[in-house]
Amino acid sequence: MVMATTGRRQAAGQKAFTTACRDCSRLADFLAGVRVEQPDYFARPVPSFGDPEPRLLIVGLAPGMHGANRTGRPFTGDYAGILLYQTLHKFGYATRPVSVSADDGLELRGARITNAVRCVPPENKPTGDEVRSCNGYLAAELRDLAPGTAVLALGGIAHKAVLAACGERASAFKFAHAAHYPLSGGLRLFDSYHCSRYNTNTGRLTEAMFEQVFELVGRYDRSRS
Repeated sequence: MVMATTGRRQAAGQKAFTTACRDCSRLADFLAGVRVEQPDYFARPVPSFGDPEPRLLIVGLAPGMHGANRTGRPFTGDYAGILLYQTLHKFGYATRPVSVSADDGLELRGARITNAVRCVPPENKPTGDEVRSCNGYLAAELRDLAPGTAVLALGGIAHKAVLAACGERASAFKFAHAAHYPLSGGLRLFDSYHCSRYNTNTGRLTEAMFEQVFELVGRYDRSRS
């Protein structure tokens, strides 16, 4: 596994992930309320899911209230996960095209999914401080990736979170759908619009556009073989 540089560790404030995290009081209090109202929900910081040694790490924004916050698996049980897992299956990363629950038997091979913010935020809107507080978890995940690993950021906030976790200057890496950039540590950042209901319903992101990014990742991956 590749180790991060000292500067990157200091800049990103890496830390070990725990589902007991209460670093953000607003989010912790919100989750406590959700557990009372929905006792069958996971309603804790959501861990990453997938291959422990991926060729592709996918970074979303945050758990959905009735998706990952309910099931405990990223992009599982909500609309955004439909296109994501369908596409992962089509490109050979997932054993099934539909992710229903954390115990449905679906596996990711060569891919892993995480979020810039691990707790569901009120109204799906994390604050800047919450994104920064959670960035250490992402930095630790990126630190353990092998050189050459592709990192796919779903949306502008995830894009900026990856750059912060790598100690990169955001101004040097403009977010744009299907853009891609080399990162420190030998990683490669790919961008896509988020596969949210809003983006797909408005046509900002189509199935073909989403697959275009995965084709770029695939070509990049094959070029390293």
